[in-house]
Amino acid sequence: MSENHKSDFRKSCIKKLKFVSRFTKNYKDKKIVNKIYQTICKLEKKNVLLYIPLGMEVDVYPLIKRLRREKKVQVFVPFMEGLSFKVVKYRLPLKLKKFGIKEPNNSLFNCKIDMAVVPIVGIDGANKRIGFGKGMYDRFFYNLNYKPTILFTQRKLCKTTKILSDNYDIKADIIISSK
Repeated sequence: MSENHKSDFRKSCIKKLKFVSRFTKNYKDKKIVNKIYQTICKLEKKNVLLYIPLGMEVDVYPLIKRLRREKKVQVFVPFMEGLSFKVVKYRLPLKLKKFGIKEPNNSLFNCKIDMAVVPIVGIDGANKRIGFGKGMYDRFFYNLNYKPTILFTQRKLCKTTKILSDNYDIKADIIISSK
């Protein structure tokens, strides 16, 4: 599939995500975060990679706070390094970095995550992620020598039946949206 089709699909999904009302956004995010929490507990995950949300992504801050407070699950987030990222423990303060992304301080701590909660812009017919087009998550998972459970999340599911992904694009084990 041509990169043009993927790019057009990405643009249409971003447009849809930008038009979710503030009230609906808060309601949907609470519902989604609750489903993610239940999934983490049900699957008994201990080391979970979350993300620091951007405006159109599901707000997982309440989930991060809850998991840290309960101390049953270690929370990790991406720390950008070059064209990919590494996993660091979530801790305050967060600093604003490129692309408007917030990150904790760098860490040398190395951990094996057993679940990754990954924000998506859209999903294709193969259940593969269409992201913002930077490829950071794809590179990260490609370089891992093990496979954690991958959970995609999106406020309003934007899906196509067409195959737009490349062989290196990551695939969901679980998809959680407001539907």
